[in-house]
Amino acid sequence: MRSPDEADPRRRPGTGLAADGRDPLRVPENWAQLLDPDEWRLNADGLPFRRAARVIALRREPQPAILLVVGHDFGDTAHSWGFTPGGGLLPGETPVGGARRELAEETGIGLSESALTGPVVERKAVFMFNRVTCRQDELFYLTHLAVGGDTVDRSGWTATERQVLDSLRWWELDELDAAVASGMTVYPRILPALARELMDGWDGRVRHLVEH
Repeated sequence: MRSPDEADPRRRPGTGLAADGRDPLRVPENWAQLLDPDEWRLNADGLPFRRAARVIALRREPQPAILLVVGHDFGDTAHSWGFTPGGGLLPGETPVGGARRELAEETGIGLSESALTGPVVERKAVFMFNRVTCRQDELFYLTHLAVGGDTVDRSGWTATERQVLDSLRWWELDELDAAVASGMTVYPRILPALARELMDGWDGRVRHLVEH
């Protein structure tokens, strides 16, 4: 009797992957229409994968606060979450350079690379987005902004970002704690507590996170 891989010519023998290299149980055949194939590539596990960089932007006045984007899933508008500005790295781009670029594009806040500290967090995540299971490795950098940093500009958002990003604003830490307690999802999950830890500066320890 032939194995399931041998019986199905659409699968790579012995791997459980489809002939195109994807995990057929977690990644639909049209995944490249659901994600940007210029940013995402199938990895050895058959999942779309990319490297990304993000910025934890904090301010102390008038109240301790963190800058967050809230977005939703293409395929499920009820599935929403809060996260820090950032995104996928361009070919040949350094993580700190990508974090700086993404912050400027998504918020209008331009900083020098020297204004970013870290990385303070390294996160490996597997998550569902737009009906596709994805893998993303992220580095998070830290910056503290003055009171004037409360002005944000969304004019740099792409058409796709405008479809899935709902808001960009400063969240006071007490407000964020209350929202999470009421059911709001934020990534990484330790972000509310981490923001408080980092408010007075970074202790030099990189937090390593794995989230599924």
